[in-house]
Amino acid sequence: MAEIAYRSKVRVERIQGPLRYAWLPEEPQPVKFSTHGPVAQHYGAKPGQFEPHATTLDYLVAAAAG
Repeated sequence: MAEIAYRSKVRVERIQGPLRYAWLPEEPQPVKFSTHGPVAQHYGAKPGQFEPHATTLDYLVAAAAG
């Protein structure tokens, strides 16, 4: 069996509602995750209830496309 080449060490902290900070390797500042638009509506958030930020789904799509 091959040795593990890399293990990502990430810390996620929930701030309030859907807002979370993720500390990622090599990033000097935490990345904000939240919700926006149709995703926020799907989860029942009222317009303006939360500051809009990219969702974790947005980051997954970007990572897969890259």
